[in-house]
Amino acid sequence: MKTQSLTQDDVKFYQEQGYLLYKKPIFSAEKMRILTDIFEEQLAMKGSKLSDELDTPHFRDERLLDFLLSDEVLDLVEPLIGPNIGLWSSHFICKDPVVGRATPWHEDSAYWDGRLSSFDKIVTVWLAIDRSTKENGCMRVIPGTHGNGFSEYEDIDTHTNTFSTQIKNVDESQAVYFELEPAECSLHDSRIIHGATPNTSPYRRCGYTMRYFSTEAEVFPDKNPNFKIWLARGKNIAGSIFVNE
Repeated sequence: MKTQSLTQDDVKFYQEQGYLLYKKPIFSAEKMRILTDIFEEQLAMKGSKLSDELDTPHFRDERLLDFLLSDEVLDLVEPLIGPNIGLWSSHFICKDPVVGRATPWHEDSAYWDGRLSSFDKIVTVWLAIDRSTKENGCMRVIPGTHGNGFSEYEDIDTHTNTFSTQIKNVDESQAVYFELEPAECSLHDSRIIHGATPNTSPYRRCGYTMRYFSTEAEVFPDKNPNFKIWLARGKNIAGSIFVNE
């Protein structure tokens, strides 16, 4: 049974602009409470580690697969990349109040270069755990920049940024800010230029990214050591190695 989906206009907008805001709760209040509790556990376990070390938490806690492989999410993803869906990764991202660093302009695809055979059908669902606003460093994108995915980068200071490089010569006046309430989400193409300003507010900004790819793309085992992917829906078209097959 379909839980929710996107309209034809939604899909067209995503294809043209490279992103979409879904301003409705994905999960019920009860499921969001469970997810938030898991996140708080992960946050407590990390100790003094940086929040960006909360990558692939579903490798450590498979309770998260109840969310990552859920119809609530996959019914949003399928209209964008098709019916054959692999779970690529997930990541708890947390910007602490006042001291949360900026996320420089980047493309996700640039960090995954060589790990998959193609990048044209990879989508990230960015689920808000906390309210996400301009003041606390919400995500922002440059619309329509998802045609390439491999821009030119330059080195930057990691004391004030979460990454050591950023895309050169980005026109920030074109940026669209993703302001979201808890349980709402954004969806963006892996190739789109995006980032976030620092969190200078007194309010935490945390989200859960859930990333999916069309199984038409092949995931190369030798380029992904100790990395696990799941077949989320449909068929394994390219013959990648999924843990649940």
